[in-house]
Amino acid sequence: MGLFAAVGLTKSGLSIDWDLTPFDTFGTFESWGGRERVRNRSERFYYFYIDGWRTPPKVCLMERGIKHARVLAVVDAPQHLVDNCIKEQGGIISLDRSYAINGTLRRWLSENLLNSFSSHLLTPLMDEREDAVPASDLFQEETGGKSACITLPTVLGPLTDEQIGPVVKSSNFFDAAINGDGRFINHFIDNGDGLTATDTRTGLMWQRAGSADIITNRQAAAYCRKKNEEGFAGYSDWRLPSLTEGLSLLEPQKNRWGLHLHPCFDDSQPFIFLVHRRKPGGQWYIDFNAGTVFWASGHNPGGFARLCRTR
Repeated sequence: MGLFAAVGLTKSGLSIDWDLTPFDTFGTFESWGGRERVRNRSERFYYFYIDGWRTPPKVCLMERGIKHARVLAVVDAPQHLVDNCIKEQGGIISLDRSYAINGTLRRWLSENLLNSFSSHLLTPLMDEREDAVPASDLFQEETGGKSACITLPTVLGPLTDEQIGPVVKSSNFFDAAINGDGRFINHFIDNGDGLTATDTRTGLMWQRAGSADIITNRQAAAYCRKKNEEGFAGYSDWRLPSLTEGLSLLEPQKNRWGLHLHPCFDDSQPFIFLVHRRKPGGQWYIDFNAGTVFWASGHNPGGFARLCRTR
């Protein structure tokens, strides 16, 4: 078995794009193919990168396409090689703490996963969506928890990096990078429409799914307008979540799909837009895979939309 077969890909002719880096991906794939080599929406590219959100940072295998991103596997590369690679780049957080691999890591990956395949070095992240838990098993009963209803702190305007930590800690939100011991208690109930869930603790109604593909921040605003015009789930006051609203969804424990998210939600939106832009530049998100808030740069940064409203 080779690298691609180990992650469930059987199509012939697949290869690693050694020239593709995390810095390239937003301009290439979120703006509909900035490179001439991206011919259509179904085309896929594969590259290694370092995920700096993981503790410790790890090499990952990524599948990328226009409006498509999926981490296929985590690689158990020598940690000193990973750390040295980040150090060479000055430890600078690029985009969402994603780092390009250097020549030394490339040689190690080629020798251990391509020239010869050492399966013990690879942990595939398989898609388990077909084994989803029935919806009726995912919710708590309507009773209990209503008396604990609170109003989340209001956060407005573009946010600086320095503003994030105090907000996370003030409400004891879980954030793997900022407040790993945090625990915000939710109480989700099924609204019976197959589309939404309500957190009776915060009074927020949420989309259980969201945008099907990665979209730009402008498209996310348009997505919200369209859902309101359609009267999604019977309402027309949907919005992108604020920082505190998005943080309220982060769960300390990962669900069966590896997301820090209650299992009543669809796993197709691994990171979602917040309404806030970053000051001096960028866009804020909640990353359910890493369990943290993060920002990404770019003229038109991409992500998934999941909308909420106050019940």
